[in-house]
Amino acid sequence: MRQIVLDTETTGLEPEQGHRIIEVGGVELVDRRLTGNDFHRYLQPDREIDAGAVEVHGITNEFLADKPRFAEIASELVQYLKGAELIIHNAPFDVGFLNAELARLDPPRSRIEDLCPVTDTLVMARRKHPGQRNSLDALCKRYGIDNGRRDLHGALLDAEILAKVYLAMTGGQASLGLDQEERGVGAAGPEGVRRLPADRPRLRVVAATEEELAAHRATLDRIESTATRCLWDA
Repeated sequence: MRQIVLDTETTGLEPEQGHRIIEVGGVELVDRRLTGNDFHRYLQPDREIDAGAVEVHGITNEFLADKPRFAEIASELVQYLKGAELIIHNAPFDVGFLNAELARLDPPRSRIEDLCPVTDTLVMARRKHPGQRNSLDALCKRYGIDNGRRDLHGALLDAEILAKVYLAMTGGQASLGLDQEERGVGAAGPEGVRRLPADRPRLRVVAATEEELAAHRATLDRIESTATRCLWDA
């Protein structure tokens, strides 16, 4: 299974107002492992970047002056994305900008949705954590993922972080190391199951003391005094 975790940075918020993509970054996952086949480009937008957008990503028109335009990298990007499942946080934003850029080409190219399926991790997070904050930073905190380098938004960095968040949300795997198998970490037997030796020592069972049981009972009583039912007081 091939997936591309994708992010973009833009000159503003609305493609309908002529705002453009100025950075696109993607990381490739094959069977839930990073391949190192990344895609990253800065782009000349041929328009001014909104001051509010610069505060978010720190990218300026001066920095982009010598960068290629979207039309120059469009074929390479389409080839990279084609056939993969796209993983995007708040997908309508990025897909809307990508479709606007593809529509400007001469001739126009197919919409992103026609090239590959799109999965929105914001929708996934809202279903999994209803009523909670589900920004990328909030999800990093919830799943214990380091985002310390994220002082400013950046397409490739955010794609790398989102890949870890996606793996954590969908199966608990947040480690993206490419050499785990070489180091023997998580190695499995030929049938794909790790088995413990049959002659291993039995696990030691430590029973709770009378004092610990009494403290536990007191805690359950306090919970039940403020709730209709304590679910684990069977």
